[in-house]
This record gives sequence, C-alpha cells and structure tokens, in this order.
Amino acid sequence: MIAIVDYGAGNLMSVKKALDFIGAENVITSDPAELSKADKVILPGVGSFGDSMASMRERGLVDAVRASAISGKPFLGICLGLQLLFAESEESPDACGLSLLNGKITQIPNDMGLKVPHMGWNSVEITQGSRLFKGIKNGSYFYFVHSFYLNGADFDAVAATTEYGVKIQCAVERENLFATQFHPEKSGEVGLKLLSNFVEMEG
Repeated sequence: MIAIVDYGAGNLMSVKKALDFIGAENVITSDPAELSKADKVILPGVGSFGDSMASMRERGLVDAVRASAISGKPFLGICLGLQLLFAESEESPDACGLSLLNGKITQIPNDMGLKVPHMGWNSVEITQGSRLFKGIKNGSYFYFVHSFYLNGADFDAVAATTEYGVKIQCAVERENLFATQFHPEKSGEVGLKLLSNFVEMEG
C-alpha cells in the first residue's frame, strides 16, 4: 500500500489517479498511523513552503513524515514535496523544513527574460545509475510548475538536472529517499514509467 500524504496541499487526486492507472494500491491519508503502516509514502504538494510546513505541523504529521522518510521504505517527494525535504527555502525564510537532505531552495531569477513561475515541459539530464529513472531515455521531457528550485544539493544525491535560465537540480535520490521537482503524474507515459519504477522498489 502506498500512502499519499494529505496535509492540505494540492495535486493529491492527480497523483492518486496516476497510481490507480498503473495498478498501484494507494490511499490518501492524514493519519500518522497509516503512514507508519504503509509500504511506500508519497509527499506531493503545490503552494507555499511555509504554509505547507505549518499545515503539516497543525495536523501532527511532521514527525510521521520524517519517520517514514528515514525508515528505509521507499519515499517520494513531488514538486513542493521535494522542496520540503530541505531545511529552508527563500520563499519562506522563517519556516523550517524537514531537513532530510542538504541543499538550498532558491527563487528562479526573474531578470533573464523567462517567465516565472516556470510552467511547461523541460528535458532532463539523468544521472547514470539512477533507480528512479530506470528505463527512461536521457533527455526525456517532464512537466514543471514552480518558482523556486533546488541547487547546492550533495553531488551524489542529484539524480537529474534541467535548465531554465539556471541549472536546476530537478530530482534527488539517496537510499530510499527520492524526489522530483517536476510532476510525474502530469508527464504522460514517461511520468507513469517513473512512478512505476518507484512502485516496484523494495524497501
């Protein structure tokens, strides 16, 4: 069973529908006990870093989400769910994230003639040996919607990068912990392949 964490941030149903489509048993939940029992956990999210962490705390989910991420079971963060794995974000300087990985969440510069937020399809450069991107062709296109991005992550944790005026570390992978800045559930067949890779992983 895959638990999709409900902490009040959007894109829950689109993640659920994608998992349903590939035949992966899943449940949307805000119950810490259910997260603990799940075989795998997905932390989705759209919206503000600070508001999302506040909502997670109000629902008593911070410790449960952190425990799931360090438990050894496969754990996937999507979009804002990637950013929340880090300690802080320029979006909400006073907010404390989950502090599970090293790196900086920085605003995309808006002085380069590019639209911010970044919305659309970008090709990604995949790190050799990535389990999350197994069977996915290097340079494949995924769908992005974001104004902030990861940089400065530990080199060995970066699974993929893309370019949007700046170099964006758009996927991370460390032991059982995975995350993508793009939305695999909105990225067509290649996104479903990535989700299938996650579903097939053993803890």
